[in-house]
Formats: sequence, structure tokens, C-alpha cells
Amino acid sequence: MRRTAPEFWWRTEPNAAALALWPIARIWAAAATWRMAKPPTWRAPVAVVCVGNFVVGGAGKTPTVIALARVARSRGLKPGLLASGYGGDVRAPILVDPTVHTADQVGDEALLLAAVAPTVVSRDRVAGARRLAGENVEIIIMDDGFQNPALALDLALVAVDAAAGVGNGLTVPSGPLRAPLPPQMRRAGALLVVGDGEAADPLIRAAARAGRPVLRAQIRPTRYKDWRKEPILAFAGIGHPDKFFATLKEAHAPVVRTLSFADHYNYGEVDAVRLMHIADTEKLRMVTTEKDFVRLARKTGALARLRDRVESFHVMLEFENPAAIGEMIDEAVQKAALAQPRHRVS
Repeated sequence: MRRTAPEFWWRTEPNAAALALWPIARIWAAAATWRMAKPPTWRAPVAVVCVGNFVVGGAGKTPTVIALARVARSRGLKPGLLASGYGGDVRAPILVDPTVHTADQVGDEALLLAAVAPTVVSRDRVAGARRLAGENVEIIIMDDGFQNPALALDLALVAVDAAAGVGNGLTVPSGPLRAPLPPQMRRAGALLVVGDGEAADPLIRAAARAGRPVLRAQIRPTRYKDWRKEPILAFAGIGHPDKFFATLKEAHAPVVRTLSFADHYNYGEVDAVRLMHIADTEKLRMVTTEKDFVRLARKTGALARLRDRVESFHVMLEFENPAAIGEMIDEAVQKAALAQPRHRVS
């Protein structure tokens, strides 16, 4: 389970805690910069598109991967998806089967991805890409792994939360940046600003100076049902639960109670009993995210009863300019084809 990010990470200016951790952050920054500068160890036989982010935590990467898979399919390509399986205990490359695997095994993100296209989870990105190539996919779309240099990338699309940006702009543990911003920006092929807000404006200006295109997208509900019938208890264990609660309210859902858990939270029996008790006592309908919902699959006892009662709030990412995304995918495919070794015919 991931811990909740410190609140001071997301302040505009560094505070005393951030400054106290600065010596460790400098070491982290130097190590991350050195690692990112290493050359790739393998190039896949097909194009590899990575969806990453500059910071620790959620920025809409998984919905972006799913949206990219749909765009790739519209271009006549067979996409394959690659994830680390964070939150699961599987380490070796494995092709995910949503009817067999659980979130405890492959992670919640992989289960959502596998419903869209062939998905492999692997802690080793190169091994995972090799496994996917064996599925005869025509393009690999990787969820996270932007800072990992092992696999050659044909397009690195960095998702940025418009409302959060990069927080105080410092590296872990002083701030949320996974590595200093300049080397990350050099590695990025394009920025994708997700949602509304002004926190990402400095990043947009930095991308413009670096000559990186900036695209925009919104996360919207996919099922426009009437959410106004009963008051709602909303709960979530994701990177930014407040974004989920805000999206519910934008859909006119009468949210009267919210509960936040740590990112990728592994719900237990006590949690299930507590949630159902609150819902029963206050006569509330329970709603959660798709990621939280898949984490409740194939459980027993109170967790199984909770899953039977809770509703999943389905969302999808919509690109403001899908044609531009399609062109980037075409360019990545062409780049990969040109980079393949040429065999001399004798």
C-alpha cells in the first residue's frame, strides 16, 4: 500500500519540513538524474509509448493509457498495454486475465487495462515488453515507467494534473518530483494537461520553452445516470481522492459524506464493516472509483457484501484534440520502424 503524500508537498512554497529534507532530496535528485541519463538496454520490435508523470502519485495515467489504446485501435493498430503491477505480488511477466487474476496479484490498474487490450504486468519493463511482443501487438503503451531508461521509447507523454501541477517543485522527499524537472522535461515528448486549474501553468511555459507540445484532456463520467435519487457516501483509496469527490459533485451526485484512504489501499474486513455501518445508519448509497471497485473483486465475508452494495463510478479521459494524439501515435510507429535493425540480403 502506498502512503499518503505529505500535505506540504503540494504547497506553492517550500516549508520548514521540505527545507529540512533538502540534503536527502539533493542525493535523490542526483541519483535520479544519473539513472535517467543511462542509454536504453533494449528496443522493442514495435513502437513503445510511455504515459508517465513528473511527480509521485496520480495524474490520470491509467485513463490516459486506456484512451490511447482506443486511439491506436482507431488507427488500425493492435495495442498491448504494459504495467508494473503496483499493489500486486506478481513480479515475473504475466499476461493478465481479469477473470482469473485479482488486484492482490496484479494490481488494480492492470485489471482495468486488461479489460481494454492485452495487458502484461512486470516489474522489469524490458521483460514485460518482450512478453507483450509475443502477443503480436503492433504498439506497446506503457503505464508509468517514464523515469526508467531501460526500454527505448518512441513517445513519452507526460500527464499533468492541472489542479496540482508539481506542488512545491522539489524532489522527493522534500517535494513530489520524482527527479529534477529539467532532465524530465528533456525526456518528455509532449505534455498532457488533465483537468482544469492554474497549477500547471508554469509547466506549460517550461514546455513551450523546451519546444514540447502541450495537449489537454478532461476526465468525464461515462454513464450519465440520475445520481440525485439518494444521498451518497463516497470513498476512495487513490492518489487524489478529492478529485474523485469533485467529479461526483460535478455530475450532480448528492455527496453528503466522504472517506479517503491511502493510494492503492488494501481494504480489510474492518473497513468494510465500518463503511456499511455508516451507510446503514445514515441511509446512504455507497459509490467508489473503478480502481477501488476492482480491488474488492473475489473477496469473501464483509468485503464481498460491500462489493455487492457499492456502485462503481465509471470515467473516461477525453482528448480535446484527438487528431493530434493520433498523429503522434503515427509518428511513434514510423520512428520505431526506422529504428529497427536492417538485415542485409546476400
